[in-house]
Amino acid sequence: MTVAWTPHRFTGGLLALDTANTVVLRGDPERTFDRFDDPGEIARFADAASGFRAAELGDRRLAVSSPVAIAPIVLSIRETTDRLFRGAVSKGAVSTADLPEFLRACADGLAAGRTEIGAPGRPFGDPATPIAFEAALAVSALSLLRDDTVARLRICPNCTWLFVDRSRNSSRLWCDMAVCGNRQKASRHYRRRMAANEVRNA
Repeated sequence: MTVAWTPHRFTGGLLALDTANTVVLRGDPERTFDRFDDPGEIARFADAASGFRAAELGDRRLAVSSPVAIAPIVLSIRETTDRLFRGAVSKGAVSTADLPEFLRACADGLAAGRTEIGAPGRPFGDPATPIAFEAALAVSALSLLRDDTVARLRICPNCTWLFVDRSRNSSRLWCDMAVCGNRQKASRHYRRRMAANEVRNA
């Protein structure tokens, strides 16, 4: 399935979470689908993410050498990231049992990247040159391990996407108020109307 990338597709707050969210409606076997079933979507996603995550990436462009070749690494980072941090949201802490696989996946992404990262103010490296998507994805995923970030991770009750809650009082419910928040409000309004109609018709 080919999907046009739009701003609301990037509501995780970080590249690693946006990538984890490329599996839509996780946990719903009847409606879930994977945007990366077509490896070509990895390149299109990376191109869009270069703009949407420019601040996180320090304006370094994401490069995809071969979507088919990097797909196993990207999917491994994506799935271990989702499992580790979805669990962290429910438990309030990171499970060490899930860490080795996550760290191995990130290591594979970094090994393939062959670049330099971590200069002061430039965690993703020199913005003058592109960075391999899988390497940037690994850096972003590893950054989630900071305790202040783990404490702000949330799961959207509407779409089940992971996101970072950066609101001042850590009270954000939805990954995107304009999409999921409004859908939930509309759903509640519909249920109230239906309940009121049943009372009147009783």
